[in-house]
Amino acid sequence: MTNHAAVGTAAAQRLAGEVRGEMARQKRTAGEMARVLDITAHTAGRRLSGAVAFSISDLMSVAMWLGMDPKELLRRAEEPAHAAAS
Repeated sequence: MTNHAAVGTAAAQRLAGEVRGEMARQKRTAGEMARVLDITAHTAGRRLSGAVAFSISDLMSVAMWLGMDPKELLRRAEEPAHAAAS
């Protein structure tokens, strides 16, 4: 894996973690998210694990479903990287 790919994977995992966290706070399920995105539960699980990155379209749909601005999810996902770099 190239360094660029590792960075992309880490970012996908951080964003997935933020989506999972917000879903937990709102008591939403992966099955519900799968229906919103019109994908299988397996594919939703891969998104939520960070194995497959959220597309911009998927991120916008998930953020709307969660009642959030997609920029807020992205901002939260970037916070740990900034804290670790400090």
